[in-house]
Amino acid sequence: MASFLQRLFGSEKASKDLAKDRLKLVLIHDRASVSPSMMEDLRRDLVQVISKYMDFDEAALDVQMAEQDNMTMLEVNIPVSSVKRNAGN
Repeated sequence: MASFLQRLFGSEKASKDLAKDRLKLVLIHDRASVSPSMMEDLRRDLVQVISKYMDFDEAALDVQMAEQDNMTMLEVNIPVSSVKRNAGN
């Protein structure tokens, strides 16, 4: 029964995998010299600008630093519900 439920709902990551992911994020942020307060400021600014042009779920906005091909990347996922047609007017 437990196997069926795991396949149905997916299994949770092991705590060691979560700790490894958190450590990777800390190292990426440290390498990019981005403090948590700077990330929060960036998030706040993104919300302000994007809200001029789109309606979106602010709580689900995801802003992260990641590393890909030896580059630090800023990843932003925005769940847009609608585009404001008369933005800027």
